[in-house]
Amino acid sequence: MSKLINLTIDGEKIEVPEGTTILQAASLLNVHIPTLCYHEDQAVKAVCRICVVEVEGQRLLPAACSTPVSEGMVVKTASPKVIAARKNIMELILARHPQDCLNCSKNGSCELQKIARDLNMTRPNRYEQDIRSARFDDSSPSIVRDMRKCILCNRCVEVCSSKQGVMVMAKENRGFDTVIVPPYGKKLVDTSCVNCGQCVQVCPVGAISINDDTEKVYSQIEAGKTMVVQIAPSVRITLAESLGYAPGTVTTGKIVHALHKIGFKWVFDSDFSADLTIMEEGTEFLNRLNNGGTLPLITSCCPAWVKYCETYAYDELEHLSSAKSPQQMFGAVIKTYFAKKENIDPADICSVSVMPCTAKKFECKRPEFNDSGYQDVDISITVVELAKMIRTAGIDFDDLDDHPFDSPFGLGSGAGQIFGSTGGVMEAALRTVSEIVTGKPLQKLEFEAVRGLDSVREAELTLNGQTLKVAIVHGLSNVKPLLEQIQEGTSPYHFIEVMACEGGCIGGGGNEPKTMKKVRERQRAIYEEDKKLPLRKSHENPYVKALYEDYLKEPLSAEAHRLLHTKYYSRRDLLR
Repeated sequence: MSKLINLTIDGEKIEVPEGTTILQAASLLNVHIPTLCYHEDQAVKAVCRICVVEVEGQRLLPAACSTPVSEGMVVKTASPKVIAARKNIMELILARHPQDCLNCSKNGSCELQKIARDLNMTRPNRYEQDIRSARFDDSSPSIVRDMRKCILCNRCVEVCSSKQGVMVMAKENRGFDTVIVPPYGKKLVDTSCVNCGQCVQVCPVGAISINDDTEKVYSQIEAGKTMVVQIAPSVRITLAESLGYAPGTVTTGKIVHALHKIGFKWVFDSDFSADLTIMEEGTEFLNRLNNGGTLPLITSCCPAWVKYCETYAYDELEHLSSAKSPQQMFGAVIKTYFAKKENIDPADICSVSVMPCTAKKFECKRPEFNDSGYQDVDISITVVELAKMIRTAGIDFDDLDDHPFDSPFGLGSGAGQIFGSTGGVMEAALRTVSEIVTGKPLQKLEFEAVRGLDSVREAELTLNGQTLKVAIVHGLSNVKPLLEQIQEGTSPYHFIEVMACEGGCIGGGGNEPKTMKKVRERQRAIYEEDKKLPLRKSHENPYVKALYEDYLKEPLSAEAHRLLHTKYYSRRDLLR
């Protein structure tokens, strides 16, 4: 048991475990200390110094984020000396920071802006302004970098290196000339960046942001295109959070209504195409298992993971499922089956997706995804972008009635719904694969062993006497040991699910910035939604059945292969 430490913060006594920092102790008393470089899910850096406090008996002001408490410590978090020091630090930061807040993508959600407001920074800056010299880079379809706004907090470097293992951002130069850049002065599009957007998630300012495609949507509406939109399983969980609701608030019907008001004629549920993905990927798994195919099979619905595999594990691409992601399957179906059914020229359709993921912007632009004869998905926008469109349209989200999804793709199963969480794709697949193999309904649909937020999870199940071993991994840095096992021929697994972002889609780069506390609430909501749905197995979705009967015939048919499957390509050249 940890030793307890007694201290006083702003006149209030508190007892905390040894090793607790001043910042953590203050938060237990609901005392807010401003921070910029600190992030609760990252290592302590103590570089911004905005969290300085006064400790009785100490001449200098220590950083609250990195200073452990000690017995009898007396702390003042907002003395005149502390406030003066924080204002001075803020002036130094602002002297290097552009003042174009009204045009910034983070306007209203910028952590620097909030602290400046809280510190009442209304007087002219005493320091001469000298904006950091850095190139504006919007070369990536997913991410925009304006490093003139960078405050050198190092959050992006940590998440890219430690959490994702991609390492395309690092410090260059020293002191006053320090900048955070990709290697060799490359544009982001020319690096091994996987477009996951986790750097966007942690950036406290507008230095790294989502490449906004909302104007493209407006231009297509203005051009009179037939507007069709699909919304991903996790969007109904995370969209409300971007509009000020509590994490885990589900607003499915309101989102459908808002999209209709914005100008979309058809609003479809990507839970449907998640179910379709399970039919194809599950059948592919059984085909490989029973016919000596390449195992383990690895899921392919996460585009950031797919690009990571193409770049860093290009010799193992045969392990990836050939099934497209739900986004791309839906795009192909909309411009073929749906267009024919509704007698619409596919050229007149603008197919849009609303995703929790910045990498989906990259995915929909991949040249191989035009099996309909057109770009299958024209535009992918994120949760954050849709929230901005709702605000721009002056829509009172609270006041919206619930609208149902439109037919014929308005029904998805609980299996499709849980796609949004790490472990969800695996659980959805196991529900279907188990019943196909045994021919018997499952007594319990929940596969608890694949749930949770541990970095790597594994489970075993026995089907007709055969033991299957599966693994689930989220966060790309955690996939390396599993890839090494595959390369060495020692992998014990038959099936592996990989999601690039911690938490899965509910932690994707296109959502409102996350903490793992928020991710837990989002995950709880996903599983609660699954329980509420009358249909919880992909293979029982009547719309999926109708698609096969009317058009695709059966999973892995020639037409299904043409529209719903793909190939992958080595990107090893990006490492040179």
